[in-house]
Amino acid sequence: MTILPTLKSLTIAAAILASSSAIVLAKDVHISVWAGGTGPNDAYRLDAIEIAAQQLQREAALKGEDLKITVEKKPYSAWEDFKQALTLAAEAKTAPNIVVSGHEDIAPWSQAGLIVPIEDYVDLDSWPLSDIYENLLKIASYNGTVYGIPQDAESRPMFFWKPYMKAIGYSDADLDALPQSVQDGKYTMKNLLEDAKKMQDKGLVQPGYGFYPRTSNGPDYWQFYTSFGGTMEEGGKLVFDKAAMARTYQFFADAVKSGVTKKNHIGMPGDQWWKEVATGKAGIWDGGTWHYARLVNQEGLKDFFGNVIFTLIPAGEGGKANTLTHPLVYLLTAGHDQEDTEIAAQLVKIASEPRTNALHAVKSAHLGISKSEATVDFYSADRWTREATERLLPHANAMPNNSDFGTYWNIMWKNLEASWTGAKTVDAAIGDAESELKSTLGDKIVIR
Repeated sequence: MTILPTLKSLTIAAAILASSSAIVLAKDVHISVWAGGTGPNDAYRLDAIEIAAQQLQREAALKGEDLKITVEKKPYSAWEDFKQALTLAAEAKTAPNIVVSGHEDIAPWSQAGLIVPIEDYVDLDSWPLSDIYENLLKIASYNGTVYGIPQDAESRPMFFWKPYMKAIGYSDADLDALPQSVQDGKYTMKNLLEDAKKMQDKGLVQPGYGFYPRTSNGPDYWQFYTSFGGTMEEGGKLVFDKAAMARTYQFFADAVKSGVTKKNHIGMPGDQWWKEVATGKAGIWDGGTWHYARLVNQEGLKDFFGNVIFTLIPAGEGGKANTLTHPLVYLLTAGHDQEDTEIAAQLVKIASEPRTNALHAVKSAHLGISKSEATVDFYSADRWTREATERLLPHANAMPNNSDFGTYWNIMWKNLEASWTGAKTVDAAIGDAESELKSTLGDKIVIR
């Protein structure tokens, strides 16, 4: 039976052929790549593109082609600085060819014409892109179009200081079983606050240090909403579940009321928080898989597994244990010569190969993007990446790629902070959030 090629496959084939022809003609190509949220442990977000350029140049040379690619790399540690710089560069028509940003930027940036779909420049059905986890590619898409290629994956676990858990009555066997107990819903948010209070009552940690969550707004707080039964999006529409959000707000208000979390915890210096969780001044805290790299490499916590155990975020009333993954993605910006964009896309594809991506995963304590990456010896031999992948990633959800989610997020956080600090009661915070969501989003959000 003869199978006729689809229009999409013909389009992809033409794009790849055009890319090959462009490479033959190219002599000297300049590719710039900027990455947000990038510190010393995350250098391979940029370096992988440079590695890919060297590979592409060698391939061209073996085909008798003269190709020189210069890669300009620019890391940004602060997300606000990164996004402001990118906005200004786009307005000045000097945006980099490739950006590494959070997947939630895809919806607004595609609508603004800042980025172009990467599926127009690469064959997603060919290796290594065909091997990328389907859920990650879905997260990198908007309205059925693949705009980005996942640069990494991660999850956001709950961490427990093991010596203190032992001091309040947990045996080694109990601690070994804790991750499964959390997964099964037997160890809940209620238990977490109880254990945090026991640590303080025994004088193991100071008041306000029993439960030591993130000190600023971030994706982490959406997994608490999920833990208490909340849904972020359904059928393409945002969802505000008032009961689930009330339980979420109440959890943090209760943490403050019981004295295990400080009323003024939000806004404390980040360096102080890192030092305190790394030295056992805090009993229980939430963070990200990449925290392992900083705790071990920068903060001096050498015996991580001897001191810390990690689990999913426990279930709260009405919900289930979960974690949130927030993949960063490679995106191609608009406004560049076709030839440059085609080459940039090929660099992203090569940078996504398992052994190259594993360098980033292991160095930064992120998780792999493809099935094959888990079989790379360098990756599978690393205890952290192996255990975190198995324990967390199968249970991960993600924030929706919805251009209105930023508005929802700001309103959710503003009222969470108000109920946390006591500026509003939980009921008042939920009421204010509902009113503002109705007035700003209207029928774009389902309130139930």
